[in-house]
Amino acid sequence: MKITRISVFQVNLPLEHPYWLSGGRLKFEMLDATLVKVETDTGFVGWGEGTPWGHTYVPAHGPGIRAGIETMAPFIIGLDPRKILDVERAMDLALPGHLYAKSPIDMACWDIAGQAAGLPIADLMGGGSRTPRAIASSVGAKTVEETRAVIDRYRQRGYVAHSVKIGGDVARDIARIRDVEDIRRNGEIVLYDVNRGWTRQQALRVMSATEDLNVMFEQPCETLDDIAAIAGKHAAPVSVDEALVTLQDATRIARDGLAEVFGIKLNRVGGLTKAARMRDVALAHGIDMFVMATGGSVLADAEALHLAATIPDSNCHAVWACQDMLTVDIAGGRGPRNVDGHLHLPEEAGLGVRPDEDALGDPVAVYA
Repeated sequence: MKITRISVFQVNLPLEHPYWLSGGRLKFEMLDATLVKVETDTGFVGWGEGTPWGHTYVPAHGPGIRAGIETMAPFIIGLDPRKILDVERAMDLALPGHLYAKSPIDMACWDIAGQAAGLPIADLMGGGSRTPRAIASSVGAKTVEETRAVIDRYRQRGYVAHSVKIGGDVARDIARIRDVEDIRRNGEIVLYDVNRGWTRQQALRVMSATEDLNVMFEQPCETLDDIAAIAGKHAAPVSVDEALVTLQDATRIARDGLAEVFGIKLNRVGGLTKAARMRDVALAHGIDMFVMATGGSVLADAEALHLAATIPDSNCHAVWACQDMLTVDIAGGRGPRNVDGHLHLPEEAGLGVRPDEDALGDPVAVYA
């Protein structure tokens, strides 16, 4: 089997509501998605997606994915997509770094490999739990009142896990955390996501002021060095997200005890192949996980769910899915969908979902 053609599509994914990070520091209203169709000489077709969260969130953006694929395509055409490590090495040699540009190709190859084997990707990776994974909402709000309204909206959709975005103002963050804890229901999972929005002193002030609540904070500071510097000065459990990019990051976090949870974003780390190595580092060191795409359609949500299914139930807190935040559906209702705030693993071979090509328009690039 050989890859014969790679078609690249650009799709705008409008958000239903304006979305804020770090207490209003960053605002988003539309995502720039790149969908990739990989065709083979045997008729198998795989789909991948890369959707960064805008271009101001982390060093990734939609045009960069498409430029990266243009650079890598000549080195990928002719390879066997089932030999995923060969494809990974070819991409790494053709374009060092730029992991987010490699993720949709990796995803499409896993899709083809699963179809060829007649197995869902999770089972092909070694075995997938059928326990539905809780979806973590993404509460991008600025005030106590807005936060309550967004959480209530997600509760009405069945959500039991919430990622509340904070950062940027110590007093406001403390007030919002205490208010959310006051309305928190039994069994709800709540993660306070700072998105790198605190300095070291701001982090310690909020963590100290809320120590009695025993809450978890995600990415409280900009870098791993910042997180390490304050690690011995607070008692709060920490999840690392934006600073978890490479396998070297994962091994440092595990070795130095910088976090109790990994937030693995598949698009950011380069796809399923590289994310699976991080999963294994986490499991070997007793570190739990949240699994996410970055943003994107149900295709990206499906990929995250497949990785989450390979994690033991007790170690996987939730998956973050973007589908309920969008005003468009590129897959016509197919694929894993929100059922009472949970996603169920597709039983179809491969990824388990593909887009409606008629709705995508013409590809912006084709490589053959």
